[in-house]
Amino acid sequence: MTSNMARHTHSKTKAAPPVPSSRRTSSVTGSVSDARAKTILKEAVDAVVNSFAKHTHGYGRVNVVEALQEFWQMKLARGADLKNGALVIYESMPSTNPPYVCYVTLPGGSCFGSFQNCPTKAEARRSAAKIALMNSVFNEHPSRRISNDFIEKAVEEAKSSFKLPTDTDDTDKSHSGIDAFRFMLESNKGRTMLEFQELMTVFQLLHWNGSLKAMRERQCSRQEVVAHYSHRALDDDMRSQMALDWIAREQESPGVISRELTSAERELEAARLAGRELRFPKEKRDILMLACGQVNTVNGLS
Repeated sequence: MTSNMARHTHSKTKAAPPVPSSRRTSSVTGSVSDARAKTILKEAVDAVVNSFAKHTHGYGRVNVVEALQEFWQMKLARGADLKNGALVIYESMPSTNPPYVCYVTLPGGSCFGSFQNCPTKAEARRSAAKIALMNSVFNEHPSRRISNDFIEKAVEEAKSSFKLPTDTDDTDKSHSGIDAFRFMLESNKGRTMLEFQELMTVFQLLHWNGSLKAMRERQCSRQEVVAHYSHRALDDDMRSQMALDWIAREQESPGVISRELTSAERELEAARLAGRELRFPKEKRDILMLACGQVNTVNGLS
């Protein structure tokens, strides 16, 4: 979460001192590294898409949007447990000028976005389909299936990612979240991570929103919480409930939604351009935008 820092301005401005050569070199090196990373990502995506095309369509240009849909239909036909069928859902961000952005949500709940600078909406859709197809293919590797070894590694990564606070209450909340994460993984052994993504996102949101802590305070067991939310879809009702929680926080601490939304948008943008899975940051942003819209509507009527 970021806060705006007040800056003092003066009527007379001084010329900025020259940038040290070492700092200029560092800036250039960072730009080169970013460009190289984007090139490597594009090459990797293209390689996987082309390989998939050769094995399924023969040589020639592949329609990645069709290929992605066919991939998930093939998984469904082979017995994959997909609650909502094999439908792949695209969402284009409203914009009148490029670059255009498109997100794609896969049947298991994972979300990816266009990772290139796209001059048209059609190109943005293809870019999102490419990165989603690459991840769908990689997801078939045995290392992506939830096993005992996978659980241990995932839990250790979750522990290291927590910046455990000194405040006892917040520390308990963090440990409770990790324990729930482990229990949830153990309850889904044998599934792949993309198939498990929606359920994991639900619990990430519950932790972010403070709902897991509230349920723990009501003496709900991890088993009860997981059993309840395992059968709940991440739908408009759940988003609306979480938005109401943030509206309540806004009344106690004005500006909190705006600050959290700014942070969520930055996180989503960085993850999208890096080609990472986006469901959690995107849902956070959508929930906060919903809350922000309702607050603005109420303020406009008052």
